[in-house]
Amino acid sequence: MKKILIVGALFMVFSSSIGAAERLDLKMITSGEFAAQRVLGINPIEGTDQYASISDDGKRIVQYSFKTGKESGVLFDVENTQGSEIKDFDGYIMSPDGNRMLIQTKTKSVYRHSATAEYYIYNVHSRKLEPLSAGGPQQVPTWSPDGNQVAFVREGNIFIVKLLYDNAEVQITKDGKFNEVINGIPDWVYEEEFSFDKAFCFNADGTMLCWIRFDESAVKQYSLQMFRGMKPQREEYATYPGVYSYKYPKAGEVNSKVTAWSYDIKSRRVQQLQVPMEADGYMPRILPTSDPQKVLVYTMNRHQDVLNIYTVSPYSTVAQLLVKESVPKYVKEEVVTSTVVGKDHLLMPSDRDGYTHLYLYTMNGTQERKIGDGNYDITAIYGYDEATGDVYYQAAALNAHDRQIYVNHKNGKTERLTQQEGWNSAMFSGDYKYFINTWSDMNTPYVYTICDNRGKVLTSLVDNAQLKSKLKNYPVSKKEMFSFKTSEGVSLDGWMIKPANFDATKRYPVVMFQYSGPGSQQVVNSWNIGSMGQGGMFDYYLAQEGFIVVCVDGRGTGARGAEWEKCTYQALGNLEAKDQVETALWLGSQPYVDKNRIGIWGWSYGGFCTLMSMSEGRAVFKAGVAVAPPTSYRFYDTVYTERFMRTPKENPDGYNDNPITRAPKLNGALLLCHGLADDNVHPQNTFEYTEALVQADKDFKMNVYTNRNHSIYGGNTRHHLLRQISQFFIDELK
Repeated sequence: MKKILIVGALFMVFSSSIGAAERLDLKMITSGEFAAQRVLGINPIEGTDQYASISDDGKRIVQYSFKTGKESGVLFDVENTQGSEIKDFDGYIMSPDGNRMLIQTKTKSVYRHSATAEYYIYNVHSRKLEPLSAGGPQQVPTWSPDGNQVAFVREGNIFIVKLLYDNAEVQITKDGKFNEVINGIPDWVYEEEFSFDKAFCFNADGTMLCWIRFDESAVKQYSLQMFRGMKPQREEYATYPGVYSYKYPKAGEVNSKVTAWSYDIKSRRVQQLQVPMEADGYMPRILPTSDPQKVLVYTMNRHQDVLNIYTVSPYSTVAQLLVKESVPKYVKEEVVTSTVVGKDHLLMPSDRDGYTHLYLYTMNGTQERKIGDGNYDITAIYGYDEATGDVYYQAAALNAHDRQIYVNHKNGKTERLTQQEGWNSAMFSGDYKYFINTWSDMNTPYVYTICDNRGKVLTSLVDNAQLKSKLKNYPVSKKEMFSFKTSEGVSLDGWMIKPANFDATKRYPVVMFQYSGPGSQQVVNSWNIGSMGQGGMFDYYLAQEGFIVVCVDGRGTGARGAEWEKCTYQALGNLEAKDQVETALWLGSQPYVDKNRIGIWGWSYGGFCTLMSMSEGRAVFKAGVAVAPPTSYRFYDTVYTERFMRTPKENPDGYNDNPITRAPKLNGALLLCHGLADDNVHPQNTFEYTEALVQADKDFKMNVYTNRNHSIYGGNTRHHLLRQISQFFIDELK
């Protein structure tokens, strides 16, 4: 977010007259009628120029050529199998040699990343389909490197199926128990905040299985009340509500005790790995290497400002420090989630020099080279080609709103592989000779092209021409970027949507949307823009109703370096709220804005920032909507909250500045919305906040959504929610 972005030449030609256009309808938006065509489920086949993908009808798994984009074979057809029969499937996992697949069916979500499912083993050549296990649904099944074994988790225990022994099933652990011990999958807070669903791996030759054990017996639990509801109905709660209780460590409270273990598949010997770790530290990853004698185990201290990566022998259990990452304030989550483990190298992102760049290490811990040396963040890693030394990545090198694809060669030379300004993201082939590039900008839906590894476009896969043509019939005006300076001299960037029949001589009400969380971005030159996706169609609906819609990323957001991103440390919500208030003041000074009719809204962290902004002290907002807002970070989880705030004991002042304590200063009409089964931001947040509002004699409106989680969807729920938000702003601002 450094300069105003000049949108590229492929912007859409929109209707300029609302009178000549069809009206947008919320049902159309919430049903996904304006969703762009995507290319999803791509799995590059290791070491080849081929990839696999699920067919459009969801019935087949098809192999394609990266070079041509054309079909080169059918790997699985649900209507052409031997043995077991299934009607449909949800996903697949290819074996390392490509000869078999695990076919995923009857998937049921657990939390954000986790799910149970019933898996089938499928032989690509014989077309034989057979159940992986008859003992009940499985989680995260994983192939051994030779493809002859599959490990999975069921009800907190690890099992192995041996394909060469007539699919014999062996139970590895027996102490797994809900809300007490979990083997091989993370607990709730690890899954949510370290973004993974599997905590086990085979070693390189498949002779050992290693895992993390989570003892959550001492973690306090939170209970969500469940009702009968509708779509779906829970008949077991028809007369008396039920309770779902699970372990959720809140800021400053006890976490799971974690340990790492190994199992010798031949001798069945179980050993604890001797990984150095502080008593209250974290173990957010266990990963294989190309050496059977080594697995990688990550550890972090509770403050999360030190990350250690150890090589550990699954045989001797001895650990050796490979890389230590220590930076001021906190190590970003991306360092854990995005580090690439290659055959002979480790590629790690780090903001140790003030911006996120990449560091290439050998597997003995020697740093070989640094990738990126400018004042910009590298935002994604696509891989390291061990054969050539090339590193492929995405970076915000042009400006904070833009993403381009780059390659850094072994000699240090860097080349830009994409040329269109906007948002580029890549999926590389297993041999790094080709990549599928996804490009869009804020006014153009996704365009998928196949490129060679020097950036030459070979063919087009998807261009969303049909959606572009359809949008011309609706009041969809061009989005505009803008920048301004606050009264504190802070430069902020934003985007704006004006009504299609905008008249510069009139003064319009404004609805501001924001998220504002650490490292996040909403002001991007991408079709994935706007409050509810789909190119901002909900924002266009508000514009159709006569609002100017605005979004500004304040301090603490991403792609502007560590100093900008981490300036909110130990004081979440303070600077973010100031910047939203300053945005409203700047907008109010524009000749086409009615400064007395400005609203603000947000979801999750955006709901928190909405409440902080409306109670900042300067009465600039006439109305606001907070959806699923944290209202005190004492109610939120350890990993996320303490990363940015440390513990309540260490930082009482930071925790004490929150929407609840600011309730007496709330200004403007307020609508609160929360799902009653929100396992992430608990309803407790809204309930305690409303009590503070009552005692402060502040008026508010509230919508609750029965049995809905943090995403608040299902049946008519999402449509109802967006209708409530839009109608609230219509009633209060127009």
